[in-house]
Amino acid sequence: MSKVIVGLDIGTTKIACFVGRKNEHGKIEILSMGKTESLGVMRGMVSNIDKTIESIKGAVEEAEERIEGDLKINSVNVGIAGQHIKSIQHRGIYTRTNLESEIAQIDIDKLVDDMYKLAMPPGEQIITVLPQEYIIDNEQGIKDPIGMSGVRLEANFHIITGNVGASMNIHKCVERSGLNVKNIILEPIASADAVLTEEEKEAGVVLVDIGGGTTDVAIFHEGIIRHTAVIPFGGNVITEDIKEGCTIMKRKAEMVKQQFGSAVASETQENVVVSIPGLKGRPAREITLRNLASIIQARMEEIIELVHFEIKNSGYEKKLIAGIVVTGGGSQLDHITQLFEYVTGMDTRIGYPTEHLANTNNESIKSPMYATGIGLVLKGFEDYEKQNVAVPEAASTGNVKTHSEKTRGSFFDTIIQKSKNWFAEED
Repeated sequence: MSKVIVGLDIGTTKIACFVGRKNEHGKIEILSMGKTESLGVMRGMVSNIDKTIESIKGAVEEAEERIEGDLKINSVNVGIAGQHIKSIQHRGIYTRTNLESEIAQIDIDKLVDDMYKLAMPPGEQIITVLPQEYIIDNEQGIKDPIGMSGVRLEANFHIITGNVGASMNIHKCVERSGLNVKNIILEPIASADAVLTEEEKEAGVVLVDIGGGTTDVAIFHEGIIRHTAVIPFGGNVITEDIKEGCTIMKRKAEMVKQQFGSAVASETQENVVVSIPGLKGRPAREITLRNLASIIQARMEEIIELVHFEIKNSGYEKKLIAGIVVTGGGSQLDHITQLFEYVTGMDTRIGYPTEHLANTNNESIKSPMYATGIGLVLKGFEDYEKQNVAVPEAASTGNVKTHSEKTRGSFFDTIIQKSKNWFAEED
């Protein structure tokens, strides 16, 4: 069997495990998927270790049961989100000693490795370092420097940082579920891989992933990621608003939102009523679809305004020709694209995670709510292929590191090691 990659999306409403492989045409085939309710995660961050472990185990077991043949899942690519995520811009410089040779992948790896050593405020750590443009001997705007000649190699970097404790809790949950963390990947970057085309990234596009606990934003221009942000509001806040506004149980509020919810009140029929059974013989509660849509629209407008603020803050508002692509579970609300276009004035479409998928008969995995999970599988293949390309160089130099090795010896890595030792002693 060809190489199999596993993506684990630890979300606020669901934990989903995707198993994928590449076919002969370079497209990803999703071999199986397991999904459980997420019981221990709030706003993208682990709030209960034991419940999260239970949910992870359930999703992984379901994925293993559904796959043909005997496959045991060992290592996973995990997504991270939450309002603790921040992004910074930084420039790195590397002076080459061997001037006769061409710039190779190892030179870029050394430059990237240096970025992982940047001093961070207490309690924060670097999650991902993303090179943007390269500069060779003051020659700017170079996207791929491999094969060129030069002494001074510089690059602008988009560096994503997060809370050490939040990352440790994810590590802890995954490892206590009997799995290895292959990589921790920022969720909006994974979702972008799943739903955006290369043309959109080149033209300039905003990806908005509306999850249960958070809304993730990623902005691309000229094929390069320019801005990322995590907004601490998602679909669960809308459910809470419906629960309070209609005085019904949360479970029923979620059901009503999914079946009858609309993001634009004026698009719904005024006199249509939904009847919700009362508790313990109490009379049923009636809600008009217009009132339901008004509650949803008020909260969605607030979320979209925060997204619009991030777009303005990035400095790329006037350069985003491809507009906005909305994905995630929250994108399934009726008329959501109309509300985005009304508030931001930008063209909007729904993003389905089928951009790099092989033809599949399983319609359920084509839902926008699985964009992050499928994106994690895609990012896993991307990293695997990069490491394999770097192997010949590594054999001769011994300096090429995998992504997971880059933070080795850091403050964060020391804490992780101590927590592993503590669990080993506990057992």
